[in-house]
Amino acid sequence: MMFRFDFFSSLNKVLTSTRTFIRVLIILPALAESQAPPEIQLANSYHPEIKLEDYWLSEKLDGVRAYWNGEKLISKQGLVYQAPAWFTENFPDFALDGELWIARNHFDVLSGIVRKRQPVDAEWRQVTYQIFDLPKHSGVFNVRLGFLRDYFKASEGPLWLKLIEQTKVTDHQTLMTLLDEAVAQGAEGLMLHLGSSYYHNKRNNDLLKVKRYFDAEAKVIGHISGKGKYRTMLGSVLVEALNKAQKGKRFKLGSGFSDERRKHPPPVGSVITYKYFGLTNKGLPRFASFMRVREGF
Repeated sequence: MMFRFDFFSSLNKVLTSTRTFIRVLIILPALAESQAPPEIQLANSYHPEIKLEDYWLSEKLDGVRAYWNGEKLISKQGLVYQAPAWFTENFPDFALDGELWIARNHFDVLSGIVRKRQPVDAEWRQVTYQIFDLPKHSGVFNVRLGFLRDYFKASEGPLWLKLIEQTKVTDHQTLMTLLDEAVAQGAEGLMLHLGSSYYHNKRNNDLLKVKRYFDAEAKVIGHISGKGKYRTMLGSVLVEALNKAQKGKRFKLGSGFSDERRKHPPPVGSVITYKYFGLTNKGLPRFASFMRVREGF
């Protein structure tokens, strides 16, 4: 009996070591494609107390944030997007901050394309890289925008490398009208960028997102089966809020999912972005609905 116990104990150790070795072989290539997260500027939410005439206005694209370091496209988490060589071949050798984008309401399609370890040329032909800033430039945004405009005017770079249009607006009512028009056409919202601001790796009022709703992130901690026509699919996810104001609060999120997403729900442990319209008296998000799985891999 002792021999049998030792035999199976030894066999289990061998199998465990083998499985560990295989996991390492699988993980190492992915680790080789990661690096320190880039230092990028983050946005606060718009409030009417600011001096609008000091800001530049652009559309908030529903794309994937991508940092060009002069050699590679990198996600906010520091993972490398495996773009085809031809896609970045004629990009500049200086840093760019922007969004990989296809069109309004195409985030899921875009996300599926850029997450692949083996890029598909035909899919990447749909993608553009929309630029909104120069992370390593020492000037204020007015100067950085002028540099970008001059560069794009003189450059014969690829057609899929584009500069996001920046315009001016002077009053709150006009801004809200423009927001409603953009949203009606499928846009996610608008962005405001302070002309006198320097590029920095923090979140403040130099960069503002303008929406009719709030958004936040939460971690998926469970799946709940659906009922009726969704009885074989996802009904809702149980999530735990990650943003500072609601951190740790748990709630169910059941709206905003397409039928395809209900068949293939966000994995437990993944981080999702949801939108909501204020808070209940218990501090939970009101009318919360799923938007997307967080950028990255």
